[in-house]
Parts: sequence; C-alpha cells; structure tokens
Amino acid sequence: MAAPKGPTSRRVHLGKVLQRMREGHGMRREDVASSLGFSSEKLWRVERGRTSLPNPTDLKNLLGHYRVDDPEVVDSLLVIHRESLQEGWWVPYSVHLPKGMREYVGMETDAESVSAWQPSLVFGLLQTDRYARELLLSAKAVDETTTEFIDANVEMRMARKNLLTKEEPRELWVIMGEDAVRSTIGNREVMAEQYEEIKRLASLDSVTIQILPSASTGYRASQNFALLDMGEPLGKIVQADQPGGQASITDKKSDVGKYSRRFEALRAAALAPNETPMFIDEVHRDLKRKLAS
Repeated sequence: MAAPKGPTSRRVHLGKVLQRMREGHGMRREDVASSLGFSSEKLWRVERGRTSLPNPTDLKNLLGHYRVDDPEVVDSLLVIHRESLQEGWWVPYSVHLPKGMREYVGMETDAESVSAWQPSLVFGLLQTDRYARELLLSAKAVDETTTEFIDANVEMRMARKNLLTKEEPRELWVIMGEDAVRSTIGNREVMAEQYEEIKRLASLDSVTIQILPSASTGYRASQNFALLDMGEPLGKIVQADQPGGQASITDKKSDVGKYSRRFEALRAAALAPNETPMFIDEVHRDLKRKLAS
C-alpha cells in the first residue's frame, strides 16, 4: 500500500481508506461511531482527514469492526497512523492561519505539483518578503490583525517558498491576471523588487508563469484557485478562497474536473510563458513613468 509523504497527506489517505472500508460493508457512519463509542462528528472528521484517531487502539478497534485481520494491511495502516500524528513544520504558525489554510499548507507541502490562478494579486509563492508584508499591513486596520499576526504570516509565506528552490523543487504553474502585477503594493521600490523576483522564479526549470492581459478576450475566472496534484493514491485536490479569507479544499471529482477545465482555458488565453519577462519589464517601465509624471 503506497503511503503519501507528509503528515497531512497521511491523515487524509488513512481517512479515505477507512471510509471505503465502512462503505464497502454498507455500514452507516452513525452506527459505526455508536458501536465504538465515537461521536458521528468525530468519525466524519477522521474520514475527511481533518483529524487523527488519538491512539493506535482506536484504529485497531475500527479495523476489527470492519473485519480487517490481514496483519500486513493492519501494520501498514498503523504505520500511516503513527506518521500522521507527527507535526508539520507549519504547526507553530497554525494559530495565525485562517480556517482551511492549515490543511492547505500541509497538502501544498506534500503535493507533487501546484497549478494556480490569481487574478488580482501576486501569487503567494511568488511574493517577496516586503510585498507580503505591505499587503498584510494595508489590511491591518480593516481585518483588525496584529503585528504578531503579520510577522508570523510573512515568515510562513517565505518558508513556503522553499518548496520552489529545494533539492527536489515543487512543480509550479501560475497564471496571473494583469491586475496582479500592475496593482501597486507598498511603493515603487517594493514593486521593483517584486518584478525581479517574478522573473527570477520564472527562470527556474520547475516554475512556469503566465500573464493574462486585461485586453484578452479569452476565458477569465473571477475566483482564484489552486489545483494540487498529490500523486497516488490521493490524486488531485482543489483549493478556492471563500469570502472572509477562508479556504475550501475538496477532492470531489466534479469540482476537480471543473477547476481543471478552468485552468486549461486560462492557460490557453494567457500569454506564452516566454513572454512573461518582457511583459513584467513593460509593466515596470509604465509604473516608473506614472510615478515620475
């Protein structure tokens, strides 16, 4: 049984296996939970990968209820369970993360590739420290956040960028709307640094960046989203931002298919990847002219 890489993926994988076992026996979640002294809500959260069973005995009892007695299967699931309890590097930042982002960061860390659309802001994994900080500072009074919140989120965002430059980098394909690079965050110096960072990252073999011009008549999605390919056995999941800064994550095939089609349409409408550096330079020149006038 192939096991996913990180604690979040292991937890999700184990939940899927347990759900398939229950459904394979035609058992209702409520009945299983009642038989084992769980709440139905707790078992739902385990099956959805939101939480882990607290100890190996709970898992053994659940497997026994599903009449799973193959030692090899039991042992492999116990290993996955034990590793799912490990803490991810992002846990110290969890208190500062919006709802849904804790799970997303864990899945992003374990993903084989990320494909994303961001219409109005520079995509998170491409942001510089100063851009990210100015962006959060601009919303501080509105969202009533603290300096500690801003510091923690900037630090975590920069740590997430390590996915792009580590020894085995993450495959990243980002499409951004023209507004994402034309909107001035902070000041000219912040944006100049950000433009150079986009070009630097675009030069990496594992990173592809496209820009969708405002004048394009092709398809355009209003909602930003990211598709994460988790590899086998989890497959693809999709994350989409919701009102209030929350993030929804799903592996529902119909949703993954819908957002995959959206990404392909955006990719077809955007400028070719090799045009990105020239477009960024043009935007930078326009900004300097505007501020000089």
